[in-house]
Amino acid sequence: MLRRRKGSEPEKTSEGDSKDRREDESKTEKGKVKVESAKKWSCIDSCCWFIGFICSIWWFLLFLFNAMPASFPQYVTEAITGPLPDPPGVKLRKEGLTVNHPVVFVPGIVTGGLELWEGHQCADGLFRKRLWGGTFGELYKRPLCWVEHMSLDNETGLDPPGIRIRPVSGLVAADYFAPGYFVWAVLIANLARIGYEEKTMYMAAYDWRISFQNTEVRDQSLSRIKSNIELMVATNGGKKVVVIPHSMGVLYFLHFMKWVEAPAPMGGGGGPDWCAKHIKAVMNIGGPFLGVPKAVSALFSAEAKDIAVARGIAPSFLDSDVFGLQTLQHVMRMTRTWDSTMSMIPKGGDTVWGGLDWSPEAEYSCSPKKHMSNETKIADQTDKESLGLKNTLNFGRIISFGKDVAEAHSSRIERLDFRGAVKGKNFVNTTCRDIWTEYDDMGIGGVKAVVDYKSYTADSILDLLHFVAPKMMSRGDSHFSYGIADNLDDPKYKHYKYWSNPLETKLPNAPDMEIYSMYGVGIPTERAYIYKLIPGAECYIPFQIDTSAEGSGKDSCLKGGVFSVDGDETVPVLSAGFMCAKGWRGKTRFNPSGIQTFIREYDHAPPANLLEGRGTQSGAHVDIMGNFALLEDIIRVAAGAIGKDLGGDRVYSDIFKWSEKIKLKL
Repeated sequence: MLRRRKGSEPEKTSEGDSKDRREDESKTEKGKVKVESAKKWSCIDSCCWFIGFICSIWWFLLFLFNAMPASFPQYVTEAITGPLPDPPGVKLRKEGLTVNHPVVFVPGIVTGGLELWEGHQCADGLFRKRLWGGTFGELYKRPLCWVEHMSLDNETGLDPPGIRIRPVSGLVAADYFAPGYFVWAVLIANLARIGYEEKTMYMAAYDWRISFQNTEVRDQSLSRIKSNIELMVATNGGKKVVVIPHSMGVLYFLHFMKWVEAPAPMGGGGGPDWCAKHIKAVMNIGGPFLGVPKAVSALFSAEAKDIAVARGIAPSFLDSDVFGLQTLQHVMRMTRTWDSTMSMIPKGGDTVWGGLDWSPEAEYSCSPKKHMSNETKIADQTDKESLGLKNTLNFGRIISFGKDVAEAHSSRIERLDFRGAVKGKNFVNTTCRDIWTEYDDMGIGGVKAVVDYKSYTADSILDLLHFVAPKMMSRGDSHFSYGIADNLDDPKYKHYKYWSNPLETKLPNAPDMEIYSMYGVGIPTERAYIYKLIPGAECYIPFQIDTSAEGSGKDSCLKGGVFSVDGDETVPVLSAGFMCAKGWRGKTRFNPSGIQTFIREYDHAPPANLLEGRGTQSGAHVDIMGNFALLEDIIRVAAGAIGKDLGGDRVYSDIFKWSEKIKLKL
C-alpha cells in the first residue's frame, strides 16, 4: 500500500506540473497577443499623429515668426543670394524723383473686394463684411449661401431681389486679394516712397461682376471715376493723371474713355477733349485687348488648365454631389450670371485668331529656350533664335473634340452643323441634376450636335456659346461686341456695346497722351483646347478638357489637353500686344489722332528661392505687379518721364511678326 502511494504521488506531481506548464504557456501566449495588439497602429492613430505634427510645426513657425526680428528674412535671403537690390521706390528717390502726376488704379476681374449691404436670412451678421476678397471665410462656413449672394439675376445681370453686394472703396479695395497675396500693395508702397499718398492715388473700384455700362446704371462708378480724376487734376496744379489699369480693368477703362466724352444720357458728357485735358498716359498691365481663350473654356465648361488637371485626377469629384455641393455646376451657374466675363471672349474672329488651318503663331515652338533679344528685335522679328521655327500648329482651332481632330487638315474633318439641332429636356437620368445649368435644357441631341461639329474657331465660338448659353449671351449681345468695324463713322458705333472693343471704336482725340502695353512673356499661356464628351453627361457638365491628350516630344505645345503659346499665363502675347504693335501704331482709323503707343515686355524669371516669395522678376499675370522693372517704369512715368525716356519699346516676343500676319485694314 505504501509503495503504491509513493508511486502514485510522482505521477500526480508530473500531471500537475504539466498542467501548470500549459497554463503558464497559455498565459504567456495571451500576454504576447496583448502586447502585439497594443503595438498595432491604426488609421486613426496615423491621422491624429499627422494632425498633431502639422499643428506643432504651425505653432512653432508662428512662434518663430513673432519672435524673430523683422529683418531676419532679409538677412537670410542676402546670406544665400547676396545683397538684395533696393526696391524701385527707394532707388528712384535716391535719384531725386518725387511725386508729380496723380495716379489712378483700375483693378481687373476678381481682384477687387465686394461687401454685403443687404442679403437673405442665411447671411445674417454679414452686413458690410467681405464676401469676395480677404479670408473668404463665409465661403467655407456657408457655401450655398455664398453662391446665392455672389450670383446675379440671370435675366437682368443685376442684383437678385433682396440682395445688394457693392464694391469696397479706397486703396484697400484691391491692395491685397487675400492675406499675404498682394495685387496693388507693392506698387502703392513704392509710390509712397517717392512721396505719394492717398490724395494723389485713387483706386477706381467697381463691381467687376456686372457689365461695364451697368456699373454706371447701378452704382454710378464711371461718374465717380470722372469726378475723382477731375478733382485730382484740379488739386494738383493741373497736372494730368497717369492711369494704370490691370487685366480686365484695361477694357473697363477703354470703355470709360468713350463714355466720358459721349453726350448724356448714354455718356458722361465730358466733351471731345476731356481725355486730352485730364490724362497724361494710360499704362495697361496684362491687358486682354482682344480677349482670352481662357474665357471660352471658363464659360463653356467652367474649366481652365488647372481645373482640368484636378478634374482628371479625381474624375467626377468636382461634378458630383460632394458634401451637398456640385462644385462645378454651382461655379458655372454663378459665373454665367457675371456679364463682365463676356467682355473677354476673343475679339476679331478668324481674322485675328486664325482659322481651321492657320493662326498668327502657327510656327511658334514651345522649346524652353530663353528669350535672347530686347530692343534690337523690334527692327528684325525674323530672328529664329527667339522662339524657334519648328512645327506648324492649328492654334486657330480654339476648341477641338479629339486630338485627331485638332491635328488633321480641315479637308479631312467631317462636320455636322449644330446650329439647327433640336434641343429638349430628354436626358435619361434627372435625379442627379439638382443644380440647374443651361445644359439641362439642351438634351442629348443638343449635346451630341456640339460634339459632331468637332472644331471651333473664334468665329464659330460665338455661335457655340449662343447655343449652349442663350440667356447669358442674349445679355452679352446688348453690352459687348466682338467683330471688326468696316466703317467707324457709322452711327451704330456710338452705342456703348462697342466701346470696350478696340477693333470697333476710336481712341480719343488726344495726340499728347501715351498708351503703354505692359505684360509678361516667357510663360506657357492657354491658347486652344482639346475636349471630350464625358460619360454620364446627363448628370454633369457634359464637356471636359481631355487631360490625356499630350503632344509628342518634351517641347510640344500640347500638354494635358491644352495648347499653349507665349504670354503671361493668362493673356497670350497676341491679345496683349497687337493693338500697340499694329492696330494703334501711328495714325490709323482706330487711332486717328496718332497717340503714341509703346510695348514694354517683361521676360519671366521665377523666384530664385522660397524666401523671395513671388519674385521680383515675375512675368505672371498677377505676380507681375511686384516686378521691379515694371514698377520702375510706372514710377518714372508718374514722376514725369515719357516713353522715349524709358527707351521706347522693349520686346522679347515675336509680337511684331505675328501682327504682320494679321490682315487688318488700318
